[in-house]
Amino acid sequence: MQKHVFEAENILISSRTVIRRFKEQDGAPFFKLIQNNRERIEDRFPNFSHLSSNEEATAIIFQKLASWYSQESFSFAVWDNDSANIIGYIELNNIDWNIPKAEGILFIDREFEGQGIMTEVVSQILSFAFEQLKMKKLNMIVAADNYAAQRLARKCGFRREGDIRNELKKSGGELSDAMLLGYTDQDYFKV
Repeated sequence: MQKHVFEAENILISSRTVIRRFKEQDGAPFFKLIQNNRERIEDRFPNFSHLSSNEEATAIIFQKLASWYSQESFSFAVWDNDSANIIGYIELNNIDWNIPKAEGILFIDREFEGQGIMTEVVSQILSFAFEQLKMKKLNMIVAADNYAAQRLARKCGFRREGDIRNELKKSGGELSDAMLLGYTDQDYFKV
């Protein structure tokens, strides 16, 4: 266990959102987010895209909370300040505390896409990762045809580190290529 992680914030604020660790009662709003975006997330979030009830969503949230407390991953719901609805999801997972490094995955509700909200959210997560978790590196593995996610990563300062063949499995079973993007603590503290 990393002792400094126990002091890490579980609520982050951007100008238009509250980014916070899930709470036990977030099952219903999280399920609604999944229902509204099922087709968009089925390839990257297969465990979410097959959820069929509030109870299943709540079970996922309890798993995410357990992973937070065991320092295996850090999952946040993104809440819109105006409507107080959940509009996105962001997670740091595949953590290797020996380096330390993590991989970031995220999505935003289709109605909020293209408004710069996730740029604000990623900025807060970078601060959380490098200042509070003391990460040395963050990676994003983005589908080769997911140009919006590639633009977001680059806009936030991630750099292309390479291509990975047959890295992601789509819902139909076919494999697809991906792009590896990285961001280091040197990049973060240089800014």
